[in-house]
Amino acid sequence: MGHSVAADDIVATHEEALGNERAPLLVVAPLLAFLDDLGLGSGELDAHPIGDGHSNVTYRVTRADADFVLRRPPRGPLPPSAHDVLREARLLRALEGTVARAPKVLGVCSDEAVIGAPFYLMEHVEGHVVTTKIPPALDTVEDRRRMADELVDALVEVHAVDWRAAGLEGFGKPTGYLERQLRRFLGLWEHNRTRDIPAVERVGEWLREHLPASPPATIVHGDYRLGNTMMAPGGPDSPARLIAIFDWEMATIGDPLADLGYLCTLWVDRDDPPLGMFELSSVTRAEGFPHRHELVERYEERSGRSMTDIRWYQTLALWKSIVFMEGNYKRAVSGSTDDPYLKGFGDGVLQLARRVEAMSVDA
Repeated sequence: MGHSVAADDIVATHEEALGNERAPLLVVAPLLAFLDDLGLGSGELDAHPIGDGHSNVTYRVTRADADFVLRRPPRGPLPPSAHDVLREARLLRALEGTVARAPKVLGVCSDEAVIGAPFYLMEHVEGHVVTTKIPPALDTVEDRRRMADELVDALVEVHAVDWRAAGLEGFGKPTGYLERQLRRFLGLWEHNRTRDIPAVERVGEWLREHLPASPPATIVHGDYRLGNTMMAPGGPDSPARLIAIFDWEMATIGDPLADLGYLCTLWVDRDDPPLGMFELSSVTRAEGFPHRHELVERYEERSGRSMTDIRWYQTLALWKSIVFMEGNYKRAVSGSTDDPYLKGFGDGVLQLARRVEAMSVDA
């Protein structure tokens, strides 16, 4: 499911976009030429936005005999180093042939003259992205439990990839990950902020003062949650099975426990109080889904790593989410996105700031 297409999102040629206030997201004529050069389909194309649409822009593109997905950055202004789709494509290509459940890259374009931004193409995977409801084919107590088990096991697989052998030397620094995260997100906060929120700085200082020791570095997804994965179509004789992990734009080399802490931060236990707009996957309240502590236990058992300080990693994850939300809110109020959901982040950032401070400084 994706957002509706605005009149200025998709244009036939660059000349057609000259009279528009905003730059287009897709320019059909040069994109067709690029696809023809790659041998991806033939004839005219049809493009529809898919996914939640709150970060990188993702389109499902079909031609007469081809079906694939295009990923590009959103309209600017963008924070430094954010929305780097070429870096994301590099990682996905490195993961081909490994145990990580990632889609295959079909083509990469660094030339912004084609559609106005760099982009890459990946295979379209058929299945279910589980967010607000569970598809009937997977809606049993046993399948709900298996979805959670698959989610943890797939994360363990990502963290087990030999990133050096995969050609990811230099993709990220294997030491000092947590310190760099704090520096980077404090810098992003200065770029993204639209108002003073002292709690964000206080929590950043608390994180710095209570920094845990990291285990050996692995690939880190950076946004690992149920809604960024896909389950196989399912059926009476096909138990829940995770077939793909999406949205790797935040991936790097670093502390694997950051992924586990993030997963636990966004995981909703059935007895948690209502979280409103921040309950990204309320389905996990249903019978069969395990509690957060069970996710940690399964990860520890399957990976051989121990979670050292779940509260610190959860605080880091929530604090980073605030920084991202403020950036998305800034894009919404500046008019660079039509997404009405992002405009609600103004009050949402303040609510999360109070929550993250209670989790850390006030605890």
